Amino acid sequence: MTNTSDTGSQAPTSLRQKFFSGLALILPGIFLLGFNIGTGSVTAMAKAGADYGMSLLWTIVASCLCTFFMINQYGRYTLITGETALEAFRKHIHPTVGIFFIVALTAGVCGSVMGVMGIVAEICYEWSKSLVDGGISPIYFASFFVTLVYFIFWNGRTQFFERSLAVIVAIMAACFLLNFFLMMPPPIDIIKGLVPSIPKLSGDADKGAFLVIASMVGTTVFSGLFIIRTTLVKEAGWALVDYKKQRNDAAFSVILMFVISAAIMAAAAGTLHVGGVELSKASQMVALLEPLAGPMAASIFAFGLIAAGVSSQIPNVLMLPWLLCDYTGAERNMTLSRYRLLVLLISLLGLVVPIFEARPVLVMIISQAFNAVILPATVACIFYLSNRKDLMQSYKSGLMANSFFGVIFLFAIFTSIVGIRGLWQMI
Repeated sequence: MTNTSDTGSQAPTSLRQKFFSGLALILPGIFLLGFNIGTGSVTAMAKAGADYGMSLLWTIVASCLCTFFMINQYGRYTLITGETALEAFRKHIHPTVGIFFIVALTAGVCGSVMGVMGIVAEICYEWSKSLVDGGISPIYFASFFVTLVYFIFWNGRTQFFERSLAVIVAIMAACFLLNFFLMMPPPIDIIKGLVPSIPKLSGDADKGAFLVIASMVGTTVFSGLFIIRTTLVKEAGWALVDYKKQRNDAAFSVILMFVISAAIMAAAAGTLHVGGVELSKASQMVALLEPLAGPMAASIFAFGLIAAGVSSQIPNVLMLPWLLCDYTGAERNMTLSRYRLLVLLISLLGLVVPIFEARPVLVMIISQAFNAVILPATVACIFYLSNRKDLMQSYKSGLMANSFFGVIFLFAIFTSIVGIRGLWQMI
């Protein structure tokens, strides 16, 4: 009887251990996915789908391929040297390079924090109109989510951040994939979208395509993603023997990035684009979907968008403290008072858009286009480090890897020019 009882009690424990062991293998990838698919990405993909149908789907494909290669290369560098990106920039290139990335990424993240919470608050406000006459003010929603994210941060442990994100990302993915099947455009349009082209519309409407492309690339091929990847690899305790594990984790993350991004674009293309409705403000994503696709589809999209916003805010508020720890080589202890104060100040930026009634979609698109501008420097730095024989030994980049670096660098220059041109045209 004793043996039977022991076996019965051990079985659930064993299954639980297997579940958490399996989850631990993909938590770094889930963290990146939560970082990448935020309201900035949703806004960019939804605007692309609403304004241009599926004609810019090729941009998502190209961006995801570049992202996988860069995640893999940055992760590989840390596996071989044990150094994070900013640590390597400071030691092997120049301290000012590390400072440049800290300043540039922090500026982008601050814009993202403002835009993300502005979009989430506005979506909740529109959604609340169906429950309360006149709706609930966006500032209350923004305050609630700022408090929620700060509460998750207060715990201080990376594993807690990652597990919290895993739940939120699962909700987000389920919502957007369900929306895809409810509102998908004709399959032939999806196939045509894989062919690279710049949509040409009448009048000045096509000018916005440049900025939308830059924002799509900026939110997918995000420099902060690659630099934080090195921190996650080091935190996971992975070494060179774990290269396959690191690569598979990166592939898992990027495949889901593509599927979710394409699903968001397709949902907007199958409804807003078909109805001839261009996206200019976040509230349209819910208000216009309801008559076109029904209240259930609108509610699911809104819920997915809220989950995307919360999932991206957690890495956003962590960005500056983690960058400072990497640059200085300090212990990554987020319970220290200075980091808690720093994150509180960054989190409070989420109240700016609701208070001053700024345009969150415009803030997000400009923020993501700005990220595309710093991408060439991110590619150049890892190219240089990967070709240092004294650092990489026999794992120095070969001809094929360097060829990919060259292609991605040219692609980064192109998107930077597109982003600058788009911003100039908007001004």
